[in-house]
This record gives sequence, C-alpha cells and structure tokens, in this order.
Amino acid sequence: MTRQHQSSSAASDTAQRQRELLLRPLEAPKSLSSEVVDRLAEQIMSGKLPIGAKLPSEQEMMKGMGVSRTVVREAVAALRARGLVITRQGAGAFVDRDVSRQPYAIDPEGLGSLDSVLDILELRMAVESEAAAIASERATPTQVKAIGEAHRVFSHAITSGERAIKEDFAFHQAIATATQNSRFVEFLDFLGRLIIPRQSIRSFEGTAEGPRQYLARIEKEHEAIFQAIGGHSPKKARDAMRGHLLKSRERYRELASKKAVP
Repeated sequence: MTRQHQSSSAASDTAQRQRELLLRPLEAPKSLSSEVVDRLAEQIMSGKLPIGAKLPSEQEMMKGMGVSRTVVREAVAALRARGLVITRQGAGAFVDRDVSRQPYAIDPEGLGSLDSVLDILELRMAVESEAAAIASERATPTQVKAIGEAHRVFSHAITSGERAIKEDFAFHQAIATATQNSRFVEFLDFLGRLIIPRQSIRSFEGTAEGPRQYLARIEKEHEAIFQAIGGHSPKKARDAMRGHLLKSRERYRELASKKAVP
C-alpha cells in the first residue's frame, strides 16, 4: 500500500469516526433541540466541521440521534440564527461560521425561567404591537382570512384540550405575514415557538385558574386582535396586541410572585 493511499485511508477513517460521533444517539430527553444545537455547534467551532461542510441530512440526524424532524429543524434554525450555518433550498445546511460576526441570540435554555419569559414578552410587546397596526393597514383579504383561520385552529385546539403552542405561534406568524414586511416574519422565525411561555414553563397548572381558563382568556384576546386587523383599524389593532401581551406579562408576574412565596 502506498503512503498516499494510507494517508487517504486514515483521513477517511477519521472522517467516518467524527461522523459516527456526531450522529450518536442523544442521552437525555430534556431540551433535545438544545442538545442537537450544542453538539453541532461544538463540531463547527472546533473546526471538525469546517466552513463549507455540509451537515448530515434531516433523515440522518433523525435516525442517528433518535430525534424528530421538528427537533432537527429547530436546531438548524437556531444554528442559522447564530450565524453558524446557512441553508440552501434543496441542498441542505452548510457550515458558514464567520468569527467576525457575533449575531444576537436568545439561548433556549434561558427561557425556562420566569424572569426570561417576562423579558421576552416585553420584547414582543415592542415589536408585535406595531406589527399588528401595520397588518391592519396592509393586510389583503386573503391575509385577513389566514389570520382568522389561524384563530379558528387555535380555538379548536384548546377546545380539544390541547396546549395549543404551535397554533398560538401560527396566529402571531399570520399577523407578521400580513405586515408584508419580511423582517417581522424573520423576527418571529428567529425567536421560534420557544417564545410561547407554556412551551418552556408549565404555567397555571394546579392553580385556581387552570389551563383551560387561561387559554380561554388568550382566545378572547386573539379574537379582539383579529377583529381589529380585519376592521383595518391600526389603533385598535395596536392596542389589542399590546393589551394581549401586557395581560400575559401580568399573568406570569403573578405566577412568579406566587412561586416566590415560601
């Protein structure tokens, strides 16, 4: 065997071992998307996955790590938001680390605390209140209908006894789309479903106000937002969205104060 062939074989073996290490099953069921992000980020930052390298496919990661498609997609979205990968339609995700760029990022692990939930609600209040006002001015009949449909699906989910996390997020996404400003859509896509507090905190379960009552109040607030946007009233839409997020903040402040009582 020639030296060149031996070197090539050794490199191939090393690459295969790195790939097997990357795709080993995850050990814990907690925060799976965060674990996938941490594993991939470590490979990227250490140079084991160099710039330009293609990440394993969704199917490979699902099978190798033992996670769902949703977990994989959330992880890739988080890596993209951190500037570590880029995605190319039909081709997959590729390492795109730029050490000179440190993008703003929200650590999903931090969203498990009530203080972080309150911070995110205030951030959303600043952005989404104006998004609702703009949507009321620009929404096409089709987009208004899409917001209404998202609201209907949310209502159906809570009637069925579900926590309606993805349906809640979809309602807010429909409003962002109706602004006809892609930056609002990108903002929500960047934050992801983890901004819905009950995604990371089991809120109001075992309290006087149970989850059904809590979600019923959100449903009414969503209805007010939808009606204001459909009525093309920027002030009402802005106030309805701000009121919705203010009430959410107050509900979680109340929860935080109860948890603080010894």
